[in-house]
Amino acid sequence: MIKKAFTIVTDKVNTVLEPQGFKKQKVDNSNADEIVALFTGENVAYSVIYYTEKMHMVMRSCTMTEDGPDNEWKTMATWMFNPETDTEKEASSIGNDFADAVSSPVNIKRAKQTKKKKSDEGSADPVFLFKRLVKFFPELKEEIKYEEDTYYPFRAVTFAREHVVNKINTCLARGDKREITKLMGVLSAQYLNGDPDTRAIVTIVILNSVESKYQDIIEPLMSDELSKAYKSALKFKNKKVKPEKVKKAVTSTGTRL
Repeated sequence: MIKKAFTIVTDKVNTVLEPQGFKKQKVDNSNADEIVALFTGENVAYSVIYYTEKMHMVMRSCTMTEDGPDNEWKTMATWMFNPETDTEKEASSIGNDFADAVSSPVNIKRAKQTKKKKSDEGSADPVFLFKRLVKFFPELKEEIKYEEDTYYPFRAVTFAREHVVNKINTCLARGDKREITKLMGVLSAQYLNGDPDTRAIVTIVILNSVESKYQDIIEPLMSDELSKAYKSALKFKNKKVKPEKVKKAVTSTGTRL
């Protein structure tokens, strides 16, 4: 029964993913503990997995890389399915729920979003900037993950205000010249290689939020390009930057157990 039920679920998912350009991949299902189906697109991978011991049917997603799925799977929905008592009707309900999840407007937009190549000059986005700051502020790693899991698109301006600005001011307050020099080096590099959003985050949001008493410390440590941009950005200091309009990234997260 479970193989038939799994086919019902995955066929419904495939029906909505195939028109989006996803391909159902062949997967080794020799593991008796689970059954897996994998669907890959240009930017996103989805998998349906049934855990035989727990009797859980799970819908997951992760990001696609040049080498395939990055395997940082995020659970979208979980159902209990007992092959001894549940029927094709329950399997059909699960399939419909999973299909609704992957065909939501947010997930369709995410799947179609054009990837940015970090190797191209001026293509690094704000998330790339924030990840470069993790080596200075390790707690950013979890904060970035939470933001990515909760909102789409990433609220770069809000994130910088809520999670980056205070950390940078704290770093400056410590007065470690070596640490500050490295930090300004990262900001200079990310300004040079960043896209327009990243450049605005660096100058108008982050540097303009640095306490005035630290300006004379940081400016000599900036690259020429960033120093010029910083001086121009100062005229926007203490002026509001329009916040992003975002939607919750959570789609079909209801767990039915």
